[in-house]
Amino acid sequence: MNNPIFSLKDAALRLNGNAGPVEILHGITLEVAAGESIGLIGPSGSGKSSLLMVMGGLEQATGGSVHAMGEDLTAMNEDALARFRRDRMGIVFQSFHLIPTMTALENVATPLELAGHADAFDCAAEALKTVGLSSRAKHYPAQMSGGEQQRVALARATAPRPAILLADEPTGNLDSANGEAIMDLLFDLRDKHGSTLVLVTHSDALAERCDRIISLSDGRIV
Repeated sequence: MNNPIFSLKDAALRLNGNAGPVEILHGITLEVAAGESIGLIGPSGSGKSSLLMVMGGLEQATGGSVHAMGEDLTAMNEDALARFRRDRMGIVFQSFHLIPTMTALENVATPLELAGHADAFDCAAEALKTVGLSSRAKHYPAQMSGGEQQRVALARATAPRPAILLADEPTGNLDSANGEAIMDLLFDLRDKHGSTLVLVTHSDALAERCDRIISLSDGRIV
């Protein structure tokens, strides 16, 4: 694969638990092409969310190498990783991670402001319009339903038009109707911006919407 957007070679992750070191990922070798959508599936505890965290630089691999857009994530310190995520990635979690004291508009605009976008609030307003929430721009998270909060989280992740979209069980806290609507939005936004999508899901139906499915078991690709 020429110039993959992700390239992992023998990537491993070991975390320290109460009973000692725990091996989470074992020798993951994987390449992802620019614009490709990948579904990561496997039972609970298989390592799929941990793999996503390593690919996003939210956890640093303790062995092997992880490259994203040609950059060696394993060689970066926390500040460099944070800048890389800010400039290149959008991340959506199962828990919405909205700031409760900020309105929907402020939640979307704040990361843009921190990244130095002069038109942060205009971009945020457009992103909320794209996910159908213009009328909720001045509402706080507690005033919105779970589906609406996840739409705000999607707007926040995609407003900077990132090259990479990472989604960890984005429908896990939603009912089936809201979950399906969020996935439609996620794929629509991915197609609109040409982003590479890596999606962790328990749903085979959602995974089948991706270009490729990768199954994990006990921290290994199977």
